[in-house]
Amino acid sequence: MKILIVGGGGREHALAWKAAQSPAVETVYVAPGNAGTAEEAKLINIAIAADDISALKDFAISEKIDLTIIGPEIPLVAGIVDEFQQSNLACFGPGKKASQLEGSKSFSKAFLKRQAIPTADYEHFTDLDKAIAYIKEKGAPIVVKADGLAAGKGVVVAQEEAEAISAVTDMLAGNKFGEAGSSVVIEEFMDGEEASFIAICDGTIGLPLASSQDHKARDEGDKGPNTGGMGAYSPAPIVDATMHERIMSEVIEPALKGMRDEGMPYVGFLYAGIMITADGTPRVLEFNCRFGDPETQPVLMRLKSDLIDLCSAALKGELKNREIEWDDRAALGVVMASKGYPESASKGDVINGLKIDPDETVKIFHAGTMEKEGAIVTAGGRVLCVTALGENVSEAQLSAYKAVAKIRCEGMFFRKDIGYRAVNREKTANI
Repeated sequence: MKILIVGGGGREHALAWKAAQSPAVETVYVAPGNAGTAEEAKLINIAIAADDISALKDFAISEKIDLTIIGPEIPLVAGIVDEFQQSNLACFGPGKKASQLEGSKSFSKAFLKRQAIPTADYEHFTDLDKAIAYIKEKGAPIVVKADGLAAGKGVVVAQEEAEAISAVTDMLAGNKFGEAGSSVVIEEFMDGEEASFIAICDGTIGLPLASSQDHKARDEGDKGPNTGGMGAYSPAPIVDATMHERIMSEVIEPALKGMRDEGMPYVGFLYAGIMITADGTPRVLEFNCRFGDPETQPVLMRLKSDLIDLCSAALKGELKNREIEWDDRAALGVVMASKGYPESASKGDVINGLKIDPDETVKIFHAGTMEKEGAIVTAGGRVLCVTALGENVSEAQLSAYKAVAKIRCEGMFFRKDIGYRAVNREKTANI
């Protein structure tokens, strides 16, 4: 088989790396890929941007690609799956209508309300004065979200009214996120512990992947501005067997039934960001229409089943009675970001220390990297995700940070506490 992975980040490096492990796969093309995918066996980078749908389709036709897997949200929301299907090309991901679950916060919140899926109370605004009045009525803490796609940065958890008003003013009047912030969703603050729950879906069946938990805040202790994610680990201890069943029965299954009933059958990876509140209720923070980044990296490190076989089965509507095999070990990934991230990103800085001893328990996934004059340099905000397996999260954390310590790059930074909740749980359990 010939596979095409669309995207150039850490998620796509992990997807392509895992796809190449399938015995049915001959070549994996990555468009556009990065310096990491350029070095992998069976992988070939293609200089086509992830949002150039026409060029991607022409390439898939000319190269007789057997299966395309879409990594990022932008081409999904733009309708790449519909375009490929019209040319009889197998393309894994939700269509344009179904991708509104991520592409529009207001669509997603209204859908959750219609389907009685637990989530935060909210209102949707395009008028600044009305939005400010609502904030003053509800008080803080409160959450302000850009309605459209904002690369994981369009969410402000405001602890003070003034912060919320400033955020909504930046979005509606200051054009901070462009068209994505021309309307906003303001919702109640939910206190609890967050988990990432991802399922592979065939339109009817949602087959759950291993649970995970990411860290979206830039700084230790989950402080500072929101990023696309500074690290993640799998499994998430907060998602025990009971919680797993509740998320499936109260979120994933009704979401798939609702999408089907509303004429938008959902095929692809469905990501539910879940807030598990103090009373044990799993409430939806957000839906994403693709695999999470950086959750993909630790989750796929643990995946023992054939990813290409699973995606092919989902496209055929054949996930019923399927099971996924997982490595019993935990995995943890630490994101290393370039200077200035998330507000800006330093580029062109040489990265040293990337060569590690062959070891099945540690993998450096590239994101914002490129090759320049024989060196690997930074090319974006999130540069690497150093991922390791361990008998538990504590061990995986130790191994990941040992590898991180060997990597050197001017201004590159990382959080030093990825996985701290799980590690604390493990320490408490051993007392």
